[in-house]
Amino acid sequence: MTPELSREPLQIFRALPGDLAVRDAQDLMAYPFFSLSKSHRTKPIDFRTGDVAIRVEATAEHGMATIWDADVLIWAASQIVEARDAGLVTSRLMSATPYEILRFIQRGTSAHDYFRLKAALDRLQSTTIATSIRQVTSRLHRFSWLNEWKECATLQGRPLGLELVLPDWFYAGILERALVLTIDPAYFQLTGGIERWLYRIVRKHAGRQPDGWRFDLPHLHLKSGSLAPYPAFAFEIRRIVAERSLPGYALTLERANGQLEILHFRAAPTCAKPQDRL
Repeated sequence: MTPELSREPLQIFRALPGDLAVRDAQDLMAYPFFSLSKSHRTKPIDFRTGDVAIRVEATAEHGMATIWDADVLIWAASQIVEARDAGLVTSRLMSATPYEILRFIQRGTSAHDYFRLKAALDRLQSTTIATSIRQVTSRLHRFSWLNEWKECATLQGRPLGLELVLPDWFYAGILERALVLTIDPAYFQLTGGIERWLYRIVRKHAGRQPDGWRFDLPHLHLKSGSLAPYPAFAFEIRRIVAERSLPGYALTLERANGQLEILHFRAAPTCAKPQDRL
């Protein structure tokens, strides 16, 4: 059951120190919520299947939040689940330094990296989502990935870090154990947008199932929300399969009726790690 979210003034949750398990929200792993390109995207994502409807819209100024920007949400999910499991009180209002966020998501900590983080926060805040996921009778919930964010400083101008407010929809999902999965920290080293998206799909659907999972490539293309034409998308999937770049998983391509390409993915036994389990 979705936890009842308080409407009282938010209490600030200070980010926990140290190395934490990396956790991702299953809904974000399974559906197309982000641009898979670093180029400025304003064309909406409009995805529908069964009772699931998703529309993602961007502003002309900032463009759509990218799958690299989503690393901030992975950091937030990891923090909140770790705190919850330790019996600590969490909140949608989070406080951290840019250094802490950047180190967790395996980025540099130069002034340029800080500038890029702020640009990512702008895209997360300005991108809007309307979805029927976890809503009753297919009604829509509309939100942004960040309700707001700000830089904090003393009266003398000394920086005190960042504060950001997560949306109810995301916060409720990550507080339910069944809606969060651990992922391999090596995910942050994946450089391609389709490559990153594919790892999340594979981790979500294959898990530790002995026979893994299968999707045909046209269906994967639809699920990705990518603007890449199908031939380019399929070429990229074949490259990822050939390079064996997804941590913890083995991928093979099969043919159905000699024509339709099907991606079969399963956990690689020699790469199994404790964090690959729920």
